[in-house]
Amino acid sequence: MSARPVELTLIGVDFTSAPRRAKPITAAIGRLDGKAVELTRIETLSDWPAFEALLVRPGPWLGAFDFPFGLPREAIVDLGWPLNWPELVRHCEALGKSAFRSALDAYRQTRPFGQRYAHRSTDLPARSHSPLKLVNPPVGLMFLQGVPRLLGAGVSLAGMHAADPQRLAVEAYPGLIARSITPDSYKSDDKRKQTSARRDARRCIIDAVCTGHTPQGFGLRLDDFHRARLIDDASGDCLDAALALLQAAACAHAGPPHFGLPADIDSLEGWIAGA
Repeated sequence: MSARPVELTLIGVDFTSAPRRAKPITAAIGRLDGKAVELTRIETLSDWPAFEALLVRPGPWLGAFDFPFGLPREAIVDLGWPLNWPELVRHCEALGKSAFRSALDAYRQTRPFGQRYAHRSTDLPARSHSPLKLVNPPVGLMFLQGVPRLLGAGVSLAGMHAADPQRLAVEAYPGLIARSITPDSYKSDDKRKQTSARRDARRCIIDAVCTGHTPQGFGLRLDDFHRARLIDDASGDCLDAALALLQAAACAHAGPPHFGLPADIDSLEGWIAGA
């Protein structure tokens, strides 16, 4: 009698480069049922050991992580940094935050005004920030804190790095789904900006994704408790994690070898799921 296949766990992660109790990393956990994604629980990871423990959980799982997996090739070449992804990641990790920040600050000053930030190929269709950006939002620091931990945990990155085939990561960008539903702002960490209008925008997004009105047609299935939590979280972290979960589902549904990503992505730059 053959063993029953182990069900694939889906994970959507809203990331911060400085997790703490007041602003944790948020992970939405779920599973795929046809073209519906069941949100089973939301976890808050308030420090690096908690995030690292998530990465080493036994598979099979596919996680969509909201931070850049690579840097613009143009910038890497200009800086003379390694052109092999694992070596690049280790180089940036060895630099540390201060030297990494200084290197990118100095590099921007060498570029023409108005073109200070080099972009990856995926950033333009996704309308995402350059991973060289260090403030508002600090996506460069998110790369520096997130990617070395993926590498160190032995996680495979679709189209970029082969390691444990039972633990697979793709790059998420929740804004892709949110913008397809409404142009309105739906979140803020500033309590003065946590308005009823943003709450209404979150409710609008949730209503849409629960009825399958997403770019890939996947619907979110959640109970009343989680629905209220996604609406009430004015920071938008829980909702962003749930949107990343939908991006994980689309990649899982597409399956190997490319998981819905282009076949020829640049392994130094990576690619945002759904871009």
